[in-house]
Amino acid sequence: MKKVIILLLLVSNFCISQNKERKLVWEENFNSKKLNQTNWNFELGNGCPNLCGWGNNEKQIYTKTNHTFKKGKLIIEAKKEGAIYTSTKITTKGKKEFQYGKIEVKAKLPVGNGLWPAFWMLGSTIGEEGWPKCGEIDILEYVGREPDMIFTTLHTQDSHGNSINTKKTKIENIEDGFHIYGIDWTKEKIEFFVDGNSVYTFNPEEKNKDTWPFDKKFYLILNLAIGGNFGGSIIDDSNLPQNFYIDYIRVYQ
Repeated sequence: MKKVIILLLLVSNFCISQNKERKLVWEENFNSKKLNQTNWNFELGNGCPNLCGWGNNEKQIYTKTNHTFKKGKLIIEAKKEGAIYTSTKITTKGKKEFQYGKIEVKAKLPVGNGLWPAFWMLGSTIGEEGWPKCGEIDILEYVGREPDMIFTTLHTQDSHGNSINTKKTKIENIEDGFHIYGIDWTKEKIEFFVDGNSVYTFNPEEKNKDTWPFDKKFYLILNLAIGGNFGGSIIDDSNLPQNFYIDYIRVYQ
């Protein structure tokens, strides 16, 4: 019994120590009635003419009107209007960019075939280097055609943008309620977490510009895509509209 108590005390002290090492440097609680454009940009349309279908044959058009705020939560709505699918995508590009730290989102997933909610990051050098050389960190991806599965992925030049550095984690009933998805990003590795549980770690032995583009600032992205190469060709229109709820985003360094 004494050994158990001592072990619990050691774990508790370690957690307290870990928390003390980092400070909350930025948070978004979505408490306003409209999007704070000091921090956020809208990405609009279907990506044309330069990146039609947003590079993934996605079906949605992004608008400024497919989102609301309620009780301190951002709600992104995917819906079908006539023959057109609409949704919302926002980014912090050029406004809030981060290098290293603990980054997390608390969110509740939409459900149904064809839906693809995501919380992810792109390297701030995308305008100069292009993708995938700039790097991409997919903290949360979910596709409605694969219930109970969470995808955590990194894209690099070394992987030619393909989903090689990735992990698919089965979590029963992940669609129920809110969950916390995050990363712990250091100079050496990126570790992915769901509700505090480690699900994947990326730590290549050789780190160069092609295998490790994660040595610069990245910006945040929230969106709810519909269809596409990853979302799937089958979209359940009868299930729409569906909502992607985001409670908060926090960055600790």
